[in-house]
Amino acid sequence: MYRGLFVGLVTLDLIYLADSAPQNNQKMVAADYTVAAGGPATNAAVTFAHLGNQADILGVVGSHPMTQLIYRDLENYRVAIADLEPNQPTPPPVSSIIVTQATGERAVISINAAKTQASSTSIPVNILPDIDIVLIDGHQMEVGKAIAQTAKNHNIPVVIDGGSWKPGFEEILPFVDYAICSANFHPPNCNAEVEVIDYLSNFGIPHIAITHGDQPIAYLSSEQSGTITVSHIIPVDTLGAGDIFHGAFCHYILSDNFTHALAQAANIAAGSCQFFGTRRWMEEKQ
Repeated sequence: MYRGLFVGLVTLDLIYLADSAPQNNQKMVAADYTVAAGGPATNAAVTFAHLGNQADILGVVGSHPMTQLIYRDLENYRVAIADLEPNQPTPPPVSSIIVTQATGERAVISINAAKTQASSTSIPVNILPDIDIVLIDGHQMEVGKAIAQTAKNHNIPVVIDGGSWKPGFEEILPFVDYAICSANFHPPNCNAEVEVIDYLSNFGIPHIAITHGDQPIAYLSSEQSGTITVSHIIPVDTLGAGDIFHGAFCHYILSDNFTHALAQAANIAAGSCQFFGTRRWMEEKQ
């Protein structure tokens, strides 16, 4: 059993399954719904714990009554919360998500962590002892930088979830071992994929991968490049697939090489897309 620290966004996700996203002034009745804690680092932590490990999420939760839903969900999946602002009285970020029943595509509206940025002085003392791997999603940039730098000094591997570019990532990249990014990750002046890979390589990151949904994953590792085929499935819900991929990668990379870890993580993420919501794939796979 490994122990991972996941740094970033903690939200409350309200997830609806519907025929389509609503139009202006339209009211709709959902076919199904679920409520879960969300955010890239949070969903990755849940996946990491599900695969038999110990997971801690470092983010802002606060003391609002709504946070009890977050605590209960994460307790169910054995994920511990290290709260950067435990006395914050305001509601946590809430994401409203509509999954289109026919395609599995999702529409999301959220305030993310824009109004809940914590200072590095809020990091609990002794947060890193016994940690085997760190994942940073970029939603708590100052905290993420401090954790990444300390992890690097202690030879703890650092993974970034590059779902999209966020200002400040350039200060974290020098400490990163594994940059796992989506095709929507575009650093400044980088549009083509080769430019993104070159940009990341210039920071000395030894292992880089770019995911493309259901298309092959491109990677560069120790000067070797290639692609990894992703399993073809008929998706029910693609929500959180990237987060689940990152959590599974953190599990597999601790006992396997880079390309094998990517391939196994892709299989986990593809399997999750066959179930509605971000949790049911785990319940059905018991």
